[in-house]
Amino acid sequence: MQITDKSFSKKNKPTLFTFHFSLFISIAAVLLLSACGYKPSSHAIKNIFADTVYVEVVVDRAEPENAPFLKDELNRIVYTRFKGHIVPKAQAQSQLRVSYAGSTFTPLTYEDGYVTRYRANIGVHFDMLTKKGRIKKTINSVFESDIHVSSLYSSTLRTEAIRKGLEKALDQFLAYVSAKGMSVER
Repeated sequence: MQITDKSFSKKNKPTLFTFHFSLFISIAAVLLLSACGYKPSSHAIKNIFADTVYVEVVVDRAEPENAPFLKDELNRIVYTRFKGHIVPKAQAQSQLRVSYAGSTFTPLTYEDGYVTRYRANIGVHFDMLTKKGRIKKTINSVFESDIHVSSLYSSTLRTEAIRKGLEKALDQFLAYVSAKGMSVER
């Protein structure tokens, strides 16, 4: 077989694809090496909280069934997001006291005289004793949901709405503490 100069020169010429690919790899390497310095919120939270945390939940007389849920959620947050350990009060370097401040329900829509959609306003007080001092914060969260006409489901849906509101309040609390931690130098 005879090899012509045309076919040989086409194989050795760089194509537009290989040029773009090498340019892409070069840019990606520069970005990877110079990274933007992103740190997860748990790093900022560690600027406020120590590794050992005591969690106390004040039980509300009107809604006592929500206290165990709130305590479990706070413990989970300390383990997963703060990367901390729950310890007795005497051993704790940081303390977190949370109290449920009540809820109000506002009807939003009606159908045949029955409420079919409502808004739950949930209040939660946070009192934090940290290595940087005492921080108090009250968070009000809002949760909207549909409701069935049957009264059998109403109390279950009420409890569920309060729990969803508490979850939102805890998430807002984490964002607040993370923002506070960003402003504090270690």
